[in-house]
Amino acid sequence: MLYTCFTVKKIINMAKTKQVTTPAVKSESIIAILSLLGIACYLILRYALDIGHDAYSLSLNAALTSAATSVYQGHCTLSITLVQLPLIMLLIFGGIPLVYQLATKLLQGDFGADLLAGISIVTAVALDEYLAGSLVVLMLSGGAVLESYAVRKASSVLEALASRMPSIAHRTSADTLIDISTEQVVIGDTLLIMPHELCPVDGTVLEGSSTMDESYLTGEPYMMSKVSGSTVMSGAINGDSALTIRADKLAVDSRYAKIMEVMHSSEQYRPNIRRLGDKLGAVYTPLAIIIAVIAWSVSGDVIRFLAVLVIATPCPLLIGIPVTIISSISLAARREIIIKNPAILETIGTCRTAIFDKTGTLTYGRPSLTALIPSKDHNKQEVLGLIASLESYSKHPLSSAIVKAAEKASLAPLSVNNITELPGEGLKGNVAGKQVQITSRKQFVDQSHPMTEEALPPVTGGLECIVLIDNAYAATLQFRDEVRTDSSSFINHLQPNHLFDRVLLVSGDRESEVRYLAEQVGIEHVFFSQSPEQKLEIVRHETKTAKTVFLGDGINDAPALTAATIGIAFGQNSDITGESADAVIMNSSLLKVDELFHIGARMRKIALQSAIGGMALSLIGMGFAGLGYLTPVAGAVTQEIIDVLAVLNALRAAIPPKTLSDY
Repeated sequence: MLYTCFTVKKIINMAKTKQVTTPAVKSESIIAILSLLGIACYLILRYALDIGHDAYSLSLNAALTSAATSVYQGHCTLSITLVQLPLIMLLIFGGIPLVYQLATKLLQGDFGADLLAGISIVTAVALDEYLAGSLVVLMLSGGAVLESYAVRKASSVLEALASRMPSIAHRTSADTLIDISTEQVVIGDTLLIMPHELCPVDGTVLEGSSTMDESYLTGEPYMMSKVSGSTVMSGAINGDSALTIRADKLAVDSRYAKIMEVMHSSEQYRPNIRRLGDKLGAVYTPLAIIIAVIAWSVSGDVIRFLAVLVIATPCPLLIGIPVTIISSISLAARREIIIKNPAILETIGTCRTAIFDKTGTLTYGRPSLTALIPSKDHNKQEVLGLIASLESYSKHPLSSAIVKAAEKASLAPLSVNNITELPGEGLKGNVAGKQVQITSRKQFVDQSHPMTEEALPPVTGGLECIVLIDNAYAATLQFRDEVRTDSSSFINHLQPNHLFDRVLLVSGDRESEVRYLAEQVGIEHVFFSQSPEQKLEIVRHETKTAKTVFLGDGINDAPALTAATIGIAFGQNSDITGESADAVIMNSSLLKVDELFHIGARMRKIALQSAIGGMALSLIGMGFAGLGYLTPVAGAVTQEIIDVLAVLNALRAAIPPKTLSDY
């Protein structure tokens, strides 16, 4: 697994050494510098000093003879001026390596859009248009430098995170306070966060009351209140008061480190992020060559052929689209969405089938009290007040649901004593002078109470408990997995707003539970009691018909996440799930899923604007060049202006719009 092998320290080092480039990019940077120097020398010699116009001729004579006769005789004369020498040196040391790279790609069957640049360089040299050829070398090599700069600008949020990575924690033990590195923090450590310090790891507040700035992590502009029991995230900035926390995660597993991993992830997928440009280039490249040939054929002037090719050099494709994608990755990271495979940003808008797991995606994955059915001798408020007071002392998974229901009903806690919780008996205690017991239906019937099982409410889906007050049946409690408040609105907006044709609910849970959820949120296609293997087969079948999006949060969802066109892991419940997914929603929220849909659609829109807009301007320029209104040099300058406009537009993808959701 790629991510789990990276420690926090390695992630920091990776972020701080982003200036380290591959040999190819480094050589192109050197060529770009040589191009600037060569062109500058030419302009100074020709226009500032007005020297070097004397022509020098280099003659080569070659002969091949045998004893009987002369087989071959040749003569070649190369006439150059001193002012052209910087350009010729540039074309030798800069142009030849670039043309060689392009020729290698051509032999490998890669007919990319940058092929036009190679043809332009060769044609310029053949026609003694050294300045035009040098400008093309500058465009081609400078493209890598410009792209690198734009990528750094687009990733400025991630680099800011890297520079703020927590490195020191204050561990408390007895009466001592020891400073340790965040790598030394272990789960369960008690840590002290001083005022205005960065939180070192994810944890829970034990003592103190303060506020925290989590805007770098969540994009939420408000200061978040932190009291005992509140969760804190690594990288958040503490307010004016000290907090004592318990470390719940290692530094490498904390929220801050997870967000930083997107930097390494995006680098790993860089070879795949120009596919949209290659598709457009497959049409643009032959069109440009056809226009150049027509201009030459009609006018009889080969210079027009060169001028068309120079302005046709497709830098908006080579630079604009990658910058747009990386800008979108940066925006997603700010919204707590980790893009592991940038290609999904191109395809997410074309998916037509959405497949959801149940628990933890459309539900919160926690029980809620959905019904309290009292006997004829008791009322709801009375029973709820008694059992909530008792359950506040229990660690049972259903206790929090009962206490939460009482808080929602604004019921004050009652005095409790003589609490016992023994196997086979359930929870017992004396509440406000009444003996209260909470047990199961089976235990209630087995205890041979006068009331028979038939007198109880019928069994439904979900979980249930029986309440006894003073040893008499008082109520039945029914629980369900709590449905997310926005699940229904999210599901119902997928078809009209995102053009999804089918929505499926696929779960390993019982039929009653799955159908209950489907009815609540409005899903027609339901699959229940599905094993991971069965989920995988369903996803594979649906993917054969249409592109699919699968959302899941458990380890058993990992195979389905891999098989779907796009797999989205919901939350951080499992590293295995995260490794299988194309994107990870760090904060379990359907709103973030909708934001991912919109980021993808916006990325594609801006990328096409940069690419097609740049090509459209280039086509207009080709028309002027074909008619003889633009020289090769003027065409090269015009193309540089188009490149800058395309990159500036691409950088808009990193700027958050007013809204990223529509439900």
